[in-house]
Amino acid sequence: MLPMEKVLRDPIHNYIFIQHQVILDLINTREFQRLRRVRQLGTSNSTFHSAEHSRFTHSVGVYEITRQICDLFQRNYPTKKPNDGLWDDHERLVALCAALLHDIGHGPYSHTFEHIFHTDHEAITASILTSPITEVNHVLSRVSPTFAQEVASVIQKTYPNPQVVQMISSQIDADRMDYLLRDSYFTGANYGTFDLTRILRVMRPYKGGITFHISGMHAVEDYIVSRFQMYQQVYFHPVSRSMEVILNHLLKRAKFLYENNTLDTEITPQLLLPFFENNFDLTDYLKLDDGVLTTYFIHWCDSSDKILNNLAKRFLNRKPLKSVRFSSETAVLLPKLRLLVDKAGYNSDYYTATNDSYDLPYDAYDPASKKQRTQIELMQDDGTLVELSTVSNLVAAITGKVSGDKRFFFPKEMLAKSNQVEVFAPIYHEFQQYIKNGHINSLNN
Repeated sequence: MLPMEKVLRDPIHNYIFIQHQVILDLINTREFQRLRRVRQLGTSNSTFHSAEHSRFTHSVGVYEITRQICDLFQRNYPTKKPNDGLWDDHERLVALCAALLHDIGHGPYSHTFEHIFHTDHEAITASILTSPITEVNHVLSRVSPTFAQEVASVIQKTYPNPQVVQMISSQIDADRMDYLLRDSYFTGANYGTFDLTRILRVMRPYKGGITFHISGMHAVEDYIVSRFQMYQQVYFHPVSRSMEVILNHLLKRAKFLYENNTLDTEITPQLLLPFFENNFDLTDYLKLDDGVLTTYFIHWCDSSDKILNNLAKRFLNRKPLKSVRFSSETAVLLPKLRLLVDKAGYNSDYYTATNDSYDLPYDAYDPASKKQRTQIELMQDDGTLVELSTVSNLVAAITGKVSGDKRFFFPKEMLAKSNQVEVFAPIYHEFQQYIKNGHINSLNN
């Protein structure tokens, strides 16, 4: 323990209390400090201008919520005898370290980067914790020779105590509770607010993990609805998805040019080459952050390749692609629309895309799913458990529901009027015939 606790000021939790030397030392490692340079919401700051918060701020927030849960459990539900299902405070330090480090493996523009270069931030997190080359591993190893692997096993969901795992990864965990409140605050969207204090008060440890007293059902309902709304209104926002499409195509174009030896040698992205060549190690990965990629994008604005040049400028100067919804019936028109985009002078491989929010990362509350983290159990006064949607009509109404859309992205210029660029006026006019009220429509409709 530190001789005197330290605090971090935080807009969500007011104070974040650092009480253990190991937590302070982990925060001060170079691998954890890198998270200051990785935005929590990737491209969403193009839609919500104040969404500039980092993976660092989120990670210390998850730590703080976990610390509060441990305090509540130790105060109200301390273990009395082995295997009684109550809280053993010897688990505190592994829980706190797992909470703090759960996102340390995220790369720049996390999900887009993972898609292009086939990385896995959870696997990289485990590597950072267990690799002898990292400062994080050196700090964890001072606790005990096996401690780094124990912390990694919590994040990998193989740790033997389900209470610890569910604090960090479950349907209501410290991770989700922090990012909903934090993302709501920094985007200015109020959809993600819920009563954190009340939820923590009704949390209970039991042999199977963590449950919630039924008296707090309405607070849990509010959390589920808030999460549902944040996905629809913030995480799936079409402008953010458009900027992700541009980012995806920008990196794809740079990789293509490099593989074909046509990338300008004077602006070769040296730190990305191991990823272009699919031959990177942990040291290569830890050199990357949002700023590194942004610097390369600035250089690419001067590229002799017109597509790379243009996509870099669109991304840096916030020139999103436009998008319209389409259905399974109107999807047959997509090849026609792509052909028109090609005729207008845009390579449809790089200037069009389909993006299905149903395929985006979203953990809809669905207790019938076979995946982990799928049930929220409420504890009744006699100690029996009931699944949330069986007693909450509100949650039952959205259980298993994923509200999303399929979108076709294309250059905004395709919607130009004929008096702006006469040479392409007939192509633009034909393209626009298929667009109505933000949807793709056949000419027969």
